[in-house]
Amino acid sequence: MEQQHNSHTPTDRKTSSRRKFTVYTFLAVGSVVLLSALLFFFCTDSFINTFLKGRITEAFREAYPAYGIRIGGIQYNIRENRIGFDSVALTAVDSTLSCTIDAYSMSGIGWLELLWARGLVPSGFTGTVLDARGIVFTFPRQQYELRCRLLRVSVPDSEIVVDALGLHPLGDDEQFFAGSKFRRTRFRIAVPTASVTGLACLELLQGKMYRARSAHIRDAFVDVLINKDKPAALDTSSPPMPNEILALIEQPIEVDSLNIWNAALKYGERFAPRSKPAVITLDSMQVSAQGINNRGNAGDTVVIRAQGEFMKSAEVNILMSIPISSHGFSLRYSGSLSRINLNALNPFVEPAEQIRIKSGSLQAGSFDINVTAGQASGGVRAVYKNLTLAAINKRTGSEKGVFNVIASFVANNIKIRRNNMPGKSMKIGTVKYTRQRDDPFFRFVWFALRSGVGDVVGF
Repeated sequence: MEQQHNSHTPTDRKTSSRRKFTVYTFLAVGSVVLLSALLFFFCTDSFINTFLKGRITEAFREAYPAYGIRIGGIQYNIRENRIGFDSVALTAVDSTLSCTIDAYSMSGIGWLELLWARGLVPSGFTGTVLDARGIVFTFPRQQYELRCRLLRVSVPDSEIVVDALGLHPLGDDEQFFAGSKFRRTRFRIAVPTASVTGLACLELLQGKMYRARSAHIRDAFVDVLINKDKPAALDTSSPPMPNEILALIEQPIEVDSLNIWNAALKYGERFAPRSKPAVITLDSMQVSAQGINNRGNAGDTVVIRAQGEFMKSAEVNILMSIPISSHGFSLRYSGSLSRINLNALNPFVEPAEQIRIKSGSLQAGSFDINVTAGQASGGVRAVYKNLTLAAINKRTGSEKGVFNVIASFVANNIKIRRNNMPGKSMKIGTVKYTRQRDDPFFRFVWFALRSGVGDVVGF
């Protein structure tokens, strides 16, 4: 009996050995997997920076050989499903562009969907939120820098938020204009806050179209300055107009409405280096635009309405319609100006015309201008009284001197119409202006209007 109880056949011993081997193998594999999981969970950053950062950099360079990239430390938070980069630096090989980002993160990425699809699929980004801070783009050839303190893109909220966006030259105005022997237009733009809502993020990710319900901008400031002391370049293309800019974008664009609150515009023309420019200002502007798209039918227009303060002295209202499908530069704009003391225009007319408005008031003004293929026509109606002018020295601004006195006498007694009040023969000023090759949008709109004002007054 004992012999029979303690005996084991060779087959039993082989089966027992296999079972032990299997158990030990599973234990070993399980231990390795568990240890790897623990190491990955607690040492994720080290793993990513050691093994993945180099691969990410190399993959980017292979996909975009015209650019170089440097990535700082990378962190991954498993609980929050968030990957972050301490810094990112991007540089074009031809030195036309450089970009730095102080901090960059993405959260809510559907890694399983991406792995299952073996590629970038929209379903993997339905919960994604992107945050970028301290963004700086530098354009050395154009002498500009673009900065943004915060850019946030939320796919779940269908929203983009921008904080402290600014565009400015790399140096001061003198350095900027000295960079070319021809005339240039300098821009400074500051947008403290802006947002886009109702954004079709997944369509944007796929590159199909840019579609949004509305865009909002607050407290924006645009400063435009032209150095007219230099000649216009003969071999440069004309600055693109709004409809031309839309037409250049290949993907379809649809924005139902754009709203701008409390904006300011400063337009200036400089006639000598370091001289005081001629300036026109618009403040406290409320602007709305509807129907912004670049795939409209014939007859579709972008309608822009604006209201604000002209030269800090009068209320101005403007209505503008820009055809979407127009191949040439065409638009129609009209508006009105409330009562204003005309010497409020001296910041522009003194440097630009060497004329000082001594007295006079505008009782009411209106305009209606049509532009077809860069040709502006229409009319300006201004009701004013007691207009007197003085010619001034171009360099000193003085009204004294024989020639200035003679010019002032001629202007006040021969050339200008000092009064244009109701009940008298009222002249409607004729707008006649052809777009110059180097005219940007704001200058063209102002010069066309100014041609009609000059015809009303008589200079």
